[in-house]
Amino acid sequence: MNRTTLTWPALMQAAQGGDQQAYRQLLQEVVPLVRAVVRRRIFDGSMVEDVIQDTLLTLHRVRQTYNPAQPFEPWISTIAEARAVDALRRHGRTRRREISDVQALEQVIDPGALRQAHMLAVESELDQLLSLLPERQRQAIELVKLREMPLDEAARASNLSVSALKALLHRALTRLRKLREY
Repeated sequence: MNRTTLTWPALMQAAQGGDQQAYRQLLQEVVPLVRAVVRRRIFDGSMVEDVIQDTLLTLHRVRQTYNPAQPFEPWISTIAEARAVDALRRHGRTRRREISDVQALEQVIDPGALRQAHMLAVESELDQLLSLLPERQRQAIELVKLREMPLDEAARASNLSVSALKALLHRALTRLRKLREY
């Protein structure tokens, strides 16, 4: 099959299978769509380019979560929208354009894709925050909060006493709260 005739879902599926050429083609082809989505929210040209890059990095990180049986455009659009909103929040510019035709919006946006994109955005923010923690604090959060291990089991897995693990958790959660305020 000629690569230029592949659809975005097919390109993404090939990329998920390790096809670097398909992945490169997909990234090149989706940039105009991502740019259009981002420009609906952000008017600062340099910020638009930053959000496009952030969207492509997010796409790279979560590419294995895409289901090729589903439409690709709403999936990547939702990621771009989430990245744009995150950028606006970081820069303190939360004024948004209102969508006046709600019925048209509901026809275009798949609620499942919207939920999935929101979860991806949350996971992305969590990954970024956790990467800023010292290794032992990050491990404590992952074991107890993300994997929901009981304290005694998590303490054994990390070769700590329960009280030492609790102290690590407290420090980690305090640091995460401070990091999230920025």
